[in-house]
Amino acid sequence: MNTTPTTEFGQIAVLVKVGEHKVGARIGGAGAPIILFHSLLADGSSFDPLARLLAATHRVVILDLPGFGNSDRVEGGLEAVADRLAAAIREFNYTQAPIFLGNGYGGFVALLTAIRHPDLAGKLVLADCGAVFSEAGRAAFKGMSAGAAANGLAGIADVAMRRLFSLDFQAANPALIARRRERFLEVDPQTFHAACAALSTLDLRADLNSVTVPVLVLVGEHDEATPPPMSVELAEGLPHATLTVLSGCAHVPQLQQPDQFMAAIADFISPA
Repeated sequence: MNTTPTTEFGQIAVLVKVGEHKVGARIGGAGAPIILFHSLLADGSSFDPLARLLAATHRVVILDLPGFGNSDRVEGGLEAVADRLAAAIREFNYTQAPIFLGNGYGGFVALLTAIRHPDLAGKLVLADCGAVFSEAGRAAFKGMSAGAAANGLAGIADVAMRRLFSLDFQAANPALIARRRERFLEVDPQTFHAACAALSTLDLRADLNSVTVPVLVLVGEHDEATPPPMSVELAEGLPHATLTVLSGCAHVPQLQQPDQFMAAIADFISPA
């Protein structure tokens, strides 16, 4: 495992080798481990405001999902993504089962990783995801992929920002939106198309009953990318889940309202 010091709340940048491939991460803080899985439309930096809060009490690991940042692309769908990340997480050799916290696409990946590797996570925090998309949701991923194929990621950047944030929030936070747009345009196109294809067919409903660890399901009340009914269905399908709706938030509540997000998860992630 190669490490490079960084300055953000004492983080170090890490490259974990999984066979011939690498998985990048940033690690900071001390305490019980919590591993963060980012959205498709917002990379690991979308967790930075929350990570600063988490680092006071936890060992925080911000993953680059395969095909993002310093992580190599993976072939084979979300199952292969989950398996690559599970292998990387095992390399950290934590003596305490980590908490998985996923947002959007990262929530689906975190859930699938826990399903396929049931010994790995001690708890799950699943923000703005679900078990399956509606037909309209599936069509939206196919449409975004087709638009990106025709016009590049820049051609769908406005759509991507609209899925992340309400128009009112965008108007009030132009600098943040500009940064998020820049990050979105850095996404590997092949990874983006593969993720859209996987999410447009994914259905984890039959596997939810196998998740025996405690789960906190969160959703922004204004989330248009993964609307609240998806989180309601997810929480109802999991054996040990509770649901919290975050007022005033959309698809990336940990970036939009980090203090509210932290307050919503604080009791759940506290060591027993």
